[in-house]
Amino acid sequence: MKIGEFCNAIGVSNKSYNGFMSQSGTHKGSGSAAYNAAWKFFKKRELKGIPPPKKKRTTARATTVAAATASHDVASVTVPGEETDSVEIYDTCDEIRRKINLHLKKDGVTQAGFLRDLMAQYHTSDRKIQSKQLTDFRSKKGADRGNTSCVYYASYVFFEKLRIREGKKKTPTREKMEQIWGEAGGMNTTDRGTAYVIVGSGMVPREDRFGRIWSEMK
Repeated sequence: MKIGEFCNAIGVSNKSYNGFMSQSGTHKGSGSAAYNAAWKFFKKRELKGIPPPKKKRTTARATTVAAATASHDVASVTVPGEETDSVEIYDTCDEIRRKINLHLKKDGVTQAGFLRDLMAQYHTSDRKIQSKQLTDFRSKKGADRGNTSCVYYASYVFFEKLRIREGKKKTPTREKMEQIWGEAGGMNTTDRGTAYVIVGSGMVPREDRFGRIWSEMK
């Protein structure tokens, strides 16, 4: 029941109600028309066996979500290239998918909240990232499958900033990625990973877990 509806139900004005509710203390407001009318209203409900309204449970879930939001706030962290949306990426698409899956399993982390975190990583445009884009990216497999997705870029930036915020060191795999892709300026995010590879007769293309492609004899 809203305030206006409650005032109508007990037969007092909003002014009388607000005046009573603004007071504090055991006896303050005891002479108010709102006090007397409200007492009669609730007494009648009690005699009829109507239970008092239950308090809304903001509860543990809301508290957990708020705590998770605070713990994953990376707004104070900046990484090179961020302002121009050109951060160099040194995680494969599969590695980013692994990080996303783990992140979404954390207490208080919601998909909607994660999407907002991703959109916040873009600075040169007001980028909208939908749940379908996240689902599409997560459904792919391969070191460079999904490399042109905005989810890939934004997730890398988010997790890199989170790593820095938490004071974690780079993993050996991450350092290896920098060795492999450093001269190229990070993983390719402009050409699709599904692009055709030209190989010689009797040769087949191969790709390793770092996203490197080469050809070898069948």
